[in-house]
Amino acid sequence: MSKREGPDIRALSDQRFVVRHRTFLNYFNYFTEIEDAFVRRRARHLLLSPMDWALIESWKEMEVPLHVVLRGIEKAFDSWESKPRTRTIKSLLYCQEEVEAQFAEWREARVGSAVEVENGARAPLPFSRAAILEHLQRGRASLLQTTASRGAADDLSETLARAATLVSDLERDFAETAAPNAQKLEQSLSGVERMISDKIRSVVDTSQLEAIENEVKEQLKPYRKQMDPGVYAQTMDNLLLKRLRDQFGIPRLSLFYL
Repeated sequence: MSKREGPDIRALSDQRFVVRHRTFLNYFNYFTEIEDAFVRRRARHLLLSPMDWALIESWKEMEVPLHVVLRGIEKAFDSWESKPRTRTIKSLLYCQEEVEAQFAEWREARVGSAVEVENGARAPLPFSRAAILEHLQRGRASLLQTTASRGAADDLSETLARAATLVSDLERDFAETAAPNAQKLEQSLSGVERMISDKIRSVVDTSQLEAIENEVKEQLKPYRKQMDPGVYAQTMDNLLLKRLRDQFGIPRLSLFYL
């Protein structure tokens, strides 16, 4: 075989490097996304223990999809926060049972046997599959557009890019699942929105945040006396986040906005 007819060794080497590089990034991102979700929901920094890292390694080897792990973590914390507790969650092991339960349901749904109602029919979707997929595609495109328009590679841009990747995974999974579950999709999307909201709060200028808070308080002032304190606080927080999302051009991902 002549030199001209032979394989391009450098090109093949470059291709193998790209494949290994992408594999490494996917492997690395799996760990970092899980760590970020756990630390963020715990609301205080806590380094994962060697046992926690071993648990993530086990999930990786079991081929538990990242979005399934994140949904399990979100649901575990939601359950924890729904009941008054004096102790805090100190280890990712607390989420293990929920993550593995979510994984079992995900595997069953892939073959169309998990989401059934009492009469044996699959639970209907609130919207058509096509409409939900289009909503996810629009959200992902908007996240990428906002990321590109920001130009600088800052913390918010990085978070938006991560969010777009997670939405892409959810979109693909929803399209390929025989019996998709809209409620579980909504739980995952809520987790992505929470990640974005937390990041926005951390990057916005303090004086600007105070100015928006004062505007929202003024807006709610006529209604405050008639509102339960808890409802007032939640409404104020919702309006504040809406202003911030509008300011940064962040789309709503929840199916409620479909």
